[in-house]
Amino acid sequence: MKVGVLALQGDVREHFRALADCGVDAISVRRPSELADVDALILPGGESTTIAQLAQTFGVFDLIQKRIAAGMPVYGSCAGMILLADRVLDAAPTQRTFGGIDVTVRRNAFGRQVDSFETNVEVSHIAGGPVKAIFIRAPWVEILGESVEVLASLTSPDGAVHPVAIAQGSLLATSFHPELTSDSRIHRYFVEEVCKNATAIR
Repeated sequence: MKVGVLALQGDVREHFRALADCGVDAISVRRPSELADVDALILPGGESTTIAQLAQTFGVFDLIQKRIAAGMPVYGSCAGMILLADRVLDAAPTQRTFGGIDVTVRRNAFGRQVDSFETNVEVSHIAGGPVKAIFIRAPWVEILGESVEVLASLTSPDGAVHPVAIAQGSLLATSFHPELTSDSRIHRYFVEEVCKNATAIR
């Protein structure tokens, strides 16, 4: 299975490193021909509005949306979670998402850049103890669809519990950035479980 990283903006190199740790030689995806050459895709952390706008400029936005609807495995971290959400709160009027996961997320829910933090999070299906999670202007999930599986949750400053890692079918998303750590377990789970199961369905 060929895995691509949408390389328009954001922490692209870090995802390449995490995939390399999993033995995956990923390719950059910027153009339709590159997208057509991959079986799975990673949406990096960055600025979701910018990534969506650049995807339209490079002619891959609608193609990614169609591939997601057709069952292509996709993992999105932080901005990637926003781009995979069907609905977004606190978004710019022009914000578009690829969609695919039946959730409503809130942009910058954990605060501004200065409010960034690290914590350990227990993630379902990830063996070996808690995952080190880095939150940078991170979203959280406010409304869940019935078919969405919650893999990890975190208590917000106001005491509410919000999902920060979710899955639906062949789609996986986290509010946090595992690619900014040396822990590649979430990427390995995506490659070895999510992608494999999606291939089996085909």
